[in-house]
Amino acid sequence: MAFPRMLRVRQKFDAPRVADIATEVDAQLERLQLGQVVQPGQTVAITAGSRGIANIAVITKAICDHVKKVSGVPIIIPAMGSHGGGTAEGQRGILEGYGITEDFCGAEIRSSMETVVVDETPQGIPVHFDKNAFECDHVIVAGRIKPHTGFVGPIESGLHKMMLIGLGKHNGAKIYHRAIADFSFLEIIRAVGETVLQKCGVIAGVAIVENAYDETGMIEAVAPAEFYEREVELLKIATASMPRLPFKDISLLIVDEIGKDISGSGMDTNVIGRKYNDHAATEKDNVRVRRIFVRGLTEATHGNACGLGMAEFTNKRCVDSVDRNITQINSMTGNHPTAAGTPAWYETDQLVLEQALQTIGLVEPENARVVQIPNTLHLGEVLVSEAYLPDVEARDDLEIIDGPFEMPFDEDGNLLAVSAGH
Repeated sequence: MAFPRMLRVRQKFDAPRVADIATEVDAQLERLQLGQVVQPGQTVAITAGSRGIANIAVITKAICDHVKKVSGVPIIIPAMGSHGGGTAEGQRGILEGYGITEDFCGAEIRSSMETVVVDETPQGIPVHFDKNAFECDHVIVAGRIKPHTGFVGPIESGLHKMMLIGLGKHNGAKIYHRAIADFSFLEIIRAVGETVLQKCGVIAGVAIVENAYDETGMIEAVAPAEFYEREVELLKIATASMPRLPFKDISLLIVDEIGKDISGSGMDTNVIGRKYNDHAATEKDNVRVRRIFVRGLTEATHGNACGLGMAEFTNKRCVDSVDRNITQINSMTGNHPTAAGTPAWYETDQLVLEQALQTIGLVEPENARVVQIPNTLHLGEVLVSEAYLPDVEARDDLEIIDGPFEMPFDEDGNLLAVSAGH
């Protein structure tokens, strides 16, 4: 089969960036005057999640340093629902993989899956909260603000979600995801969030917004009374700052790797256009991708292949690297069992492409509209097929770096990653 020739293209995004991470964290928290709240020797729980947030170790250390500056004792709490196989050891391991260690941050990590039920919402939903965090004198909620991969509303993924899913641990995550069948995401997030703010000693939020190049674009300390209103505004900024695919109509999207460090859904549904349906774009999606081929998992996802079920094709290497237990625990906790599914798979990438390119319609394979990306978080440089050449040349935000060239396969018949060149 003749495959399409490819072009290496650079996307140009507007991308503000925080130059000095630690200084900015300190300055932002200084505005909240936490020294008036934290008494000498009091413990302050600081959340650290499982997402691959840029500079997350530096940000976490800077929060710990500020707590020490106001004479408090920082305690790092893994806040990540069911990730890490739903175990305390697994969640500590995820943090350490990001460089969030006790030695680097100068703070104890207290990892446990045990929760306490602090109240019940008006809808009858028990509010679970990490036991170690609850036993601390104060809590600082730190997290990235961005569009959620499955829910739509004025608040999606951010400080509120960390209070619900992160600090709710596996017990809370299961209940909240089940409750979504009966109540709206906004109803649940507001009710649980208000309870946590009233009863769990939250004294500050540290909101992180990333730019389109996966860099820290903005850090803002938020007072508890302003969590809802400010998160609504920050979500608008985060949505406008997201990376995007270079084209809205794609016959075959090749994704080099997916993982929990890339997105909660393995690959971001806001990017690939499958937020409302696992295998087809809807009228609500901004992107229309007909077929997806996932080539592998990130190392940092530790075998968690949640989201692989949204692809139509994969290869044997990817299938062999999946930890079924971890993947199924996470997918079932999120009430998204199809995310743990296994697509059609073949021994090599070349065999996958031969099959996939026969399922995209009447277009000949060499003329197919194909895009290859590293993952849905890093879209600064991508490969696009020669069919897009007129579109690329007509746009100021796209720059051809190389090509056209033949699809780059290694000696085993597998594609080279986008980052590997050709």
